[in-house]
Amino acid sequence: MLKDILARLQQQQAATGESGVAAAFDLNWECLEPEAQKLACLLSLFALAPIPWSLVESAASASNLEFDLKANCNILVERYLLQELAEETYQIHERIQELLRQKLDELAEVDELKRGFCQAMVAVAKKIPQTPTLIDIAQVTLAIPHLEEVATVYQAWLSDEDLMSPFEGVLRFYAGQGAYEQALPWGEKSLSTTRERFGDEHQDVAQSMNNLAELYYYQGRYSEAEPLLIQALAMIKRLLGDEHPDVAQSLNNLATLYCYQERYSEAEPLYIEALPMYKRLLGDEHPDVALSLNNLAALYKSQGRYSEAEPLYVEALAMRKRLLGDEHPDVALSLNNLALLYRFQGRYNAAEPLYVKSLVILEQRLGANHPYTITVRNNLEDLRRNSNL
Repeated sequence: MLKDILARLQQQQAATGESGVAAAFDLNWECLEPEAQKLACLLSLFALAPIPWSLVESAASASNLEFDLKANCNILVERYLLQELAEETYQIHERIQELLRQKLDELAEVDELKRGFCQAMVAVAKKIPQTPTLIDIAQVTLAIPHLEEVATVYQAWLSDEDLMSPFEGVLRFYAGQGAYEQALPWGEKSLSTTRERFGDEHQDVAQSMNNLAELYYYQGRYSEAEPLLIQALAMIKRLLGDEHPDVAQSLNNLATLYCYQERYSEAEPLYIEALPMYKRLLGDEHPDVALSLNNLAALYKSQGRYSEAEPLYVEALAMRKRLLGDEHPDVALSLNNLALLYRFQGRYNAAEPLYVKSLVILEQRLGANHPYTITVRNNLEDLRRNSNL
């Protein structure tokens, strides 16, 4: 068998002048059954990074590949077209990927495979939360390069409804860990991509503006964030009317920017407009209502209006516990916010246990080095240092 392959390889190289790798690849390819060829082509769509087998199964299902995937995967490994890195994790060599993508373009099912791959990655992106926990990060880390591949290489096979999903998934993955510099290019690409497909006047363009502006103001780039937020708010009102959850979100985002800039008189009416809108549209019990309560309370605290801030903080904390559970990172942030208010009031004994509980949750769920965890730890240390607790 080996002698036959070598003889054919030498014969093909002499006849075509192909490189050894390409000639060997073609010999391998000719020996594969159609099912193995289709699986190899599907695998070529993934990025040059470790590929979890669960992602392959999802992409194959979305592409309607109905054959024994694992058996054909083993064949590809045996023929050196696929490398097994660890149990249930694989990778393709760059040159093999290049050759496989050439074969992919010759398949009748090429578009179906590309759409299926994109659909599988979009499903992953949609599950990434705004603030990913350590568990979330561990589960999705290996998928991120493949999400990035969809966003940069396969945009044409994303439906209009799914176009933003890979960008937003990657953005949430990085920004949710406080890695704003890594998130920023994806916010910028999301805006340019939605504009290119939809034009300047579209709901997804406005959402991309909001996402990018949020990254800017987290980095202190307020002058760049403000025009984006103003444009997004005006656009969403034109497209969706004055009563819509996206309008309330845009009002909140703009008000938050003004709070960062200590422009409290401009922020307050926006928060006050957003809160009842959320309640009318989403009901009294919703995470966005809790966030809106928290934001308005933060404004009042910053103005020294402590008696107005406290009941809003208490209500937001209780609502988050009911909706998200006692150990959710948003609950920890509410505990921190209420503790900070108590500290400003000189109620140090009431503040300390809230800081401690917040810190325990954040260390367990987000890790010791997350920006939120560091902030709460510093708050607690500062409280103890200056209050003799």
